[in-house]
Amino acid sequence: MEPASAPKPRVSVCMAAYNGARHIKEQIDSILAEIGPGDELIVVNDCSTDETPAVVAGMNDPRIRLIQAERNNGYVRTFEWALSEARGEFVFLSDQDDVWLPGRVERMISAMDGKDMVVSNCKHFDGPLGPFHEIRLRPEDSSHAVRNILGIVVGYRLHWGCAMAVRHRLLEQVLPFPTYMKESHDQWLATVGNVNRSIVYLEEDTILHRLHGENLTPHGIRSAFKILKARIVFLRNVYEAVRRARRARAA
Repeated sequence: MEPASAPKPRVSVCMAAYNGARHIKEQIDSILAEIGPGDELIVVNDCSTDETPAVVAGMNDPRIRLIQAERNNGYVRTFEWALSEARGEFVFLSDQDDVWLPGRVERMISAMDGKDMVVSNCKHFDGPLGPFHEIRLRPEDSSHAVRNILGIVVGYRLHWGCAMAVRHRLLEQVLPFPTYMKESHDQWLATVGNVNRSIVYLEEDTILHRLHGENLTPHGIRSAFKILKARIVFLRNVYEAVRRARRARAA
């Protein structure tokens, strides 16, 4: 445990890790090159059955905080846990198998320009592109909150969690995640940002997003039942985000 007088980091990076030994070192190397000496990388290991925790611990960098889950909670609750541990003013989400591009942190922080959230685009690699991978965010849509929320609910405006950063104060509305939510934590964060009209879309690619058979990115169109179920959850997210935003304004 750190002493109460320890300075708060400027940047916190939150990573959910599960059986990521193959790529996680490359990802962490790219992150550590982007953050400062007083910043932190929080890695929550979701009971990996491979060498993931050993690889992370073996990097021996004081900025890494490795947290071991006692049972497998799934990626949504693991990201929730990681975000709850963040202490930095600026909080970045990270997958375990991507690569951050140089200058990413400062470019995204600068792009916020007083807003609470920024989402960039990704350059996808190491696998075949599906229909979801062709969707790009446009800066000119940043101020169109209602349209953006509709796009999230319908499914034509996709936000990649690995390309997100938020100010810490937004976590007061983001956390805890809704208990009914089993997937798409990134769309929940984007909904909160849009409901608050405090989100910026960054045109450039700031991350190399790896596509392979082991990650959770959808590669094709899901069944009609799953699509309908997801749309209902997204509608519930809008209601919950509005409720939390009103509560925050009244506080």
